[in-house]
Amino acid sequence: MVGTVAQRYRWPLLAIGAAWLIAIWAEVSGVAVAFHHDHLAAGGLPLWAGALLLLAAWQVMTMAMMLPSSLPLIRMYRVASAGKPERLEGTVLFLGAYFAVWTMFALLAFFGDAGLHRLVAAWPWLAAHARLIPAFTFGLAAVYQLTPLKDACLRACRHPGAFLLRFYRSGAMGGLRLGLRHAMFCLGCCWALMVVMFAAGVAHLYWMALLALIMLIEKTFPSGDRLVYPVGGIFALLSLTALFAPAALG
Repeated sequence: MVGTVAQRYRWPLLAIGAAWLIAIWAEVSGVAVAFHHDHLAAGGLPLWAGALLLLAAWQVMTMAMMLPSSLPLIRMYRVASAGKPERLEGTVLFLGAYFAVWTMFALLAFFGDAGLHRLVAAWPWLAAHARLIPAFTFGLAAVYQLTPLKDACLRACRHPGAFLLRFYRSGAMGGLRLGLRHAMFCLGCCWALMVVMFAAGVAHLYWMALLALIMLIEKTFPSGDRLVYPVGGIFALLSLTALFAPAALG
């Protein structure tokens, strides 16, 4: 059984495994600190240099965290396009579009965070109440877990067969459009979780592992959608902790 799964997903699994090895190395070696949002946005680096570092780390993080929950759709797409013209080009564009959408999200998060650092530096009241920022981040993630948009996007991600039947088109452009649609539903499902990831530090191994597991369970496990509510509750608790006992979060 394990051998069959490994054979079906050989190259994606190798890529995911390599991404996790890089993340573990970054954590153990101390390199991960350089990718924390405080260092990237306010560590003295030029803004363009911080953005480049972020994008390099983000590709690894997307591969490690997001790709596992997309494996069922990737396999179905490969089966559906078997023997058809431009299969390789379609697969490359499918994956490229997926990574491109998440890369744009990363850039928006980075420049938004850089602007937030400038606001804190210019506004003494906010600097004195900086705990409001993590409290708001966790609170936003908690609320979004319970929204109809989260539910709709999660349902699309949880049923890759129905998604493929609705949106599949053969050829390179078909792969590109499918990748974009899948990425947008995935983004709608997980963007708030990734904002938490960004706030914790782009290469923070423990947060990476925890949030990746949450997304994998929510999107692929039987009844995994039931995890949405307890996760929202945990984020609400973390929001209150950040507000009233910030030292408890380290």
